[in-house]
Amino acid sequence: MLWTILIAIVVGLIAGFLARAIVPGNDKMGILPTIVLGIVGSLVGGLLWSLISGGGTGQFMSFSFGGIVGSVIGAIIVLVIYNAIVGRKKVGR
Repeated sequence: MLWTILIAIVVGLIAGFLARAIVPGNDKMGILPTIVLGIVGSLVGGLLWSLISGGGTGQFMSFSFGGIVGSVIGAIIVLVIYNAIVGRKKVGR
């Protein structure tokens, strides 16, 4: 149980950080919102993968290459939707 939580935090931090680096603009987020972004992104990536693959869960929330990539893609989707809803980010500033 503790190991699962630690993996979720580390993968969430990596995925959230990479998503913030890929999406253009200046995100003023601390480390905790970045971790939450990555964890939610990992869940979104896992959901999308299960829809695409017909029910397979893949290896999201893991240190595997596929898990990180899926988590980053999900975090990018979540970050873009968040920025569209909040509308506080200006590209290029």
